[in-house]
Amino acid sequence: AYDPEMMLALLFYAYCCGLRSSRRIEAAVRVDLAFKAICADLVPDHIAIARFRADHEQAIKDTFIDVLRLCAKAGLASLGVIAIDGTKMAADAALDQNRSESTIRAEVEAIMAQVAAAEKEEAVQPSLAGELPEMLAHRSSRLGRLKAALGEIEAQRQAAVAAEAAATERMAQDAEQGRRPKGKAPADPARAVERARAEVTSARVRHAAARSVLERLQTTADLERAERLLVEAEAAAESAPAPAERQANVVDPESRIMKTHDGWLQGYNAQAAVNASQIVVAAELTNDANDVALLLPLIAASEANANKAGVAGGIGVVLADAGYWSEINATAEGPNRLIATLKDWKQRRAAKQMGTTTGEPPEDASPLEAMEHALRTPEGAELYAQRSYTVEPVFGQAKENRSIRRFMRRGLDAAESEWALICTTGNLLKLYSHAGGRSLAEVIAAAS
Repeated sequence: AYDPEMMLALLFYAYCCGLRSSRRIEAAVRVDLAFKAICADLVPDHIAIARFRADHEQAIKDTFIDVLRLCAKAGLASLGVIAIDGTKMAADAALDQNRSESTIRAEVEAIMAQVAAAEKEEAVQPSLAGELPEMLAHRSSRLGRLKAALGEIEAQRQAAVAAEAAATERMAQDAEQGRRPKGKAPADPARAVERARAEVTSARVRHAAARSVLERLQTTADLERAERLLVEAEAAAESAPAPAERQANVVDPESRIMKTHDGWLQGYNAQAAVNASQIVVAAELTNDANDVALLLPLIAASEANANKAGVAGGIGVVLADAGYWSEINATAEGPNRLIATLKDWKQRRAAKQMGTTTGEPPEDASPLEAMEHALRTPEGAELYAQRSYTVEPVFGQAKENRSIRRFMRRGLDAAESEWALICTTGNLLKLYSHAGGRSLAEVIAAAS
């Protein structure tokens, strides 16, 4: 067995250099002087390297706090302004390995039949030394992945049912108060009918509450329109084709199809909270492509990590782009935040068209109006501009400088551990650059 500290140092240095394949790391250990020095001329093979990385997922993830603590001692981990963003990272699985539920079930049945036939043959003519026939071993591995994919499909289905039930309940409560449904009209025909029914209920409540003749006329028109749209939605639902089957990837079932600027990829949503020194103070990974639900957990993780690492002071302000906008995110307790309500270029165009604002927002402003007011103040605009050159370079440095664009291992836990390792080594590189040839002790002494 190799010294765990040596193996961890080997992984750290390899990831700093952009080497992540266990075979490439083994090759570097054989010829590169720096790798040789780390390993004291020992040569752990690729199997030992891969096994160490797999067996110590949580321990590797925990080193994030240790490195953050060093950054804090060097004066690099202060909070103040924190920018939050995400990037889509490819999984170790191809897009074309997605299969529908019926296709997966058919393959499971076929494999089960093949395995049963092979076991029957094995009972008649046993293999030597009781070894598992190669076909059975291969099929058993494939069967495990297929069953995991079916489990993911079922989990997605249950999550969707729960989310739809919650949304329906919120719409019903709003409608009973005469409030119109919020958000975009759903593409799903059945959900569109539910929304149209809520619109009718809301219109009836407002119509019943109308006092003046003008209000009566307006609410009558609203009700007639809502009833017409309900009839149209019900007709569209009746003629709509059956919804497409849910899919899962049979190579990495926990990964998801994600939209990127360049198209689509099979992967995960990697999130980071970054300070003004481009130190990652929180790193999270999810298979949820939507960023909205990730902001508050990242803020909480940033505060918790800073506390563990001994970082003095709290978060001054959180910056996030429009992917994180929601009234809940804007109004939840916690540090101040500036969240864009539009894409950055639309935000800049709106600011030019509507002009700057000053002071506090009006008392009757909605959360959306209050945020837009804050973003159009000179101070708010200058502060929000820091977001792009605070967090986005961290992703660029990993993907372009170190060529880290996909995960090496499969499964959410494994990919999450690797994302923590990517961010940890990114922080180490920042610390190394900040040192400028000085020893760590000298850097810490200078920051004290």
